Amino acid sequence: MHDLRLKANLLLLLVAAIWGLAFVAQRLGMDHLGPFGFNAARFLLGALSLLPLTLIFRARAGQASLRPLLRGGLAAGALLFCGASLQQAGLLYTTAGNAGFITGLYIVLVPLAARLMGQAVNRGIWAGASLALAGLYFLSINDAMIINRGDLLVLVGSAFWAGHVLIIGKLAPHLDGLRLSIIQFLICALLCLVVALIYEQDSFTLANLMATWQPIAYAGLLSVGVAYTLQVYAQKHTPASHAAIIMSLEAVFAALGGWLLLNEELTARALAGCALMLAGMLLAQLPSRKKADTQPTGHA
Repeated sequence: MHDLRLKANLLLLLVAAIWGLAFVAQRLGMDHLGPFGFNAARFLLGALSLLPLTLIFRARAGQASLRPLLRGGLAAGALLFCGASLQQAGLLYTTAGNAGFITGLYIVLVPLAARLMGQAVNRGIWAGASLALAGLYFLSINDAMIINRGDLLVLVGSAFWAGHVLIIGKLAPHLDGLRLSIIQFLICALLCLVVALIYEQDSFTLANLMATWQPIAYAGLLSVGVAYTLQVYAQKHTPASHAAIIMSLEAVFAALGGWLLLNEELTARALAGCALMLAGMLLAQLPSRKKADTQPTGHA
């Protein structure tokens, strides 16, 4: 059991790195495509990349009823669409580092949402939320007390990521993770495609898709096809406290990726905000270890 948990934690660290660096690919992808067109392509590619695995694991998948998978995949896919769309649109106006840290607020929002559903929330979570909000102020709000448009979009998206975390945590132990991943990706891709065909007709062309194949390949094959599936698997074998702490490092990888690959700069004020947000994410999880050992968690 210990070896299985260690393996799951290492997989979640890999997931955090893949997702953090994906913010770089997501920004580069919009050099030619709109946010919905890019997401439609990457989530469709992610779903298609998993289809061959259904042949390998056909016997195991056949044991599960299709109806619960469809219901769960539809709900998870709709939340995924909302979170991913707001995040992608926000990246038009903010940096990869900012988007990574603000998206990471879902780690604080998950226990707060649990409180709204009647579960107890201890002082550590409230303290962590307070630190995270203070960090958001330093990172995103200027002297005129106005939040950057992109940061605001990503912030709203983090609420949907929190919802996705909760529903995946509920579904993952009971449904086939591979087929659940494929269904939610297809639902998300279809919704993005509809919006792209309506509002992004000028940019959503074959020529632009071909010009953006590298960011789409990374965001589709690695960030979607590999990382989301590893998330579903790992959530079955590691405590919520471990998973949430490890996955909060996604924000750090996003900031590093933006600095190294996009030449993004973080001011002293922004760095202070990042530090406060990361501290808040960690503090919100550490005191909950005993209560959360059997409840899965993860990113959306």
